[in-house]
Amino acid sequence: MLFCTNLFKRVFLFPIFILLFLYQVSFVYADELAQIPTGSIPTVTGTPIGAVAVVLDNEQGFVNVRAGPSTVGYEIIGVLVAGQQVPALGRSTGGDWIKIAYPGVPGGVAWIWSDLVDIRGTLTVVEPPHTPTPKVTPTIDPTLAAQFLVEVPPTQLPTYTAPPPITMPTFPAQEPVASPGGIPMGFIIIGMAVVGLFGVIISFLGAR
Repeated sequence: MLFCTNLFKRVFLFPIFILLFLYQVSFVYADELAQIPTGSIPTVTGTPIGAVAVVLDNEQGFVNVRAGPSTVGYEIIGVLVAGQQVPALGRSTGGDWIKIAYPGVPGGVAWIWSDLVDIRGTLTVVEPPHTPTPKVTPTIDPTLAAQFLVEVPPTQLPTYTAPPPITMPTFPAQEPVASPGGIPMGFIIIGMAVVGLFGVIISFLGAR
């Protein structure tokens, strides 16, 4: 009797357990396959940011950022340190200034000197902003200005008087002076010189 019971379990119950095991395995495998997506996965691609301005190294270690492309009329609104990168939006007409994106200021843009940055990319010419109107118009106190105003009374220039005409003196013509005997004075002087010369010669010879 016991032999028949064991035989029944082996012959009839064992195949039933095998079928139940195979059914469970196939159900789990089908469930895993159902979770695999069959659609295409979208590819995420980045958007290029355009031209970039890289701040060059300098003695100060930073560069000034201005509200417009000039040191006159546009105030300093910030700084950039050496090595910092910012998006470049354009350049001025002469190419001396670069327009950059600078969040935190009105309009979110600013300008920087082109010699202080390295531009990586191509930039187009953009129009500069309008020069800001000064907040305070300089005025001069009239009372204070009046203290420095000196009134010089008009004076009459002296009248020019012509000098009297110059009178040139005239001298009468003089006749040459002659000796009483009618001999010219020049001959007399020459004769005396000859006599003196002979006297000197005679004295020299007598001394020898």
